[in-house]
Amino acid sequence: MSLKLTKKTHACVRLEKDGRTLVIDPGAFSEADAALGADAVLVTHEHPDHFAEDRLRTALEANPAAEIWTLRSVAEKISAAFPGRVHTVGHGDAFHAAGFDVQVHGELHAVIHPDLPRITNVGFLVDGSLFHPGDALTVPDHPVDTLMLPVQAPWSKISEVIEYVREVKPRRAIDIHDALLTDLARPIYDTHLGNLGGADHARLSPGDSAEL
Repeated sequence: MSLKLTKKTHACVRLEKDGRTLVIDPGAFSEADAALGADAVLVTHEHPDHFAEDRLRTALEANPAAEIWTLRSVAEKISAAFPGRVHTVGHGDAFHAAGFDVQVHGELHAVIHPDLPRITNVGFLVDGSLFHPGDALTVPDHPVDTLMLPVQAPWSKISEVIEYVREVKPRRAIDIHDALLTDLARPIYDTHLGNLGGADHARLSPGDSAEL
């Protein structure tokens, strides 16, 4: 069964398969309704551009069958209101969510600055094919077909992003974490990632979809 990927603004993506929907990182930079209609939601870490508590609560209230899988720092904020529906996961875990098989890779957020403590961060490998790393350059110990690639962040530079693609060796890399990247600068990123990354590089506008 093929996956339909829909890019939302910034780090959020929606995956659809067999009539069910999985949403990853519907944060405050994404559309207000990014998590609505989801059967399952995955959250990589607690930063507000990935985790918008009020929006997640709205999505869970709208669909009493919806569930969330995330790390402890996020789960602690919302689990009391939704008993049995918020699941805490960490590196090495595997689970089934709304018909999707998910493996968890990674433990820490990328370094923003040495003076700032590092928070936890996990990445999600969906159906053994698509990997969303959150805010880290985690290399899973599993082949990746589609890498959701954080192209611009306070914690990264383009050379590191290129080396990350080379190390993961996906068949394709699709941009995420791009809300702070202006249209003026995008062609620079497109050129370098396309020429140097070693994988097919694609960029979807918010709302655009691709069959994987």
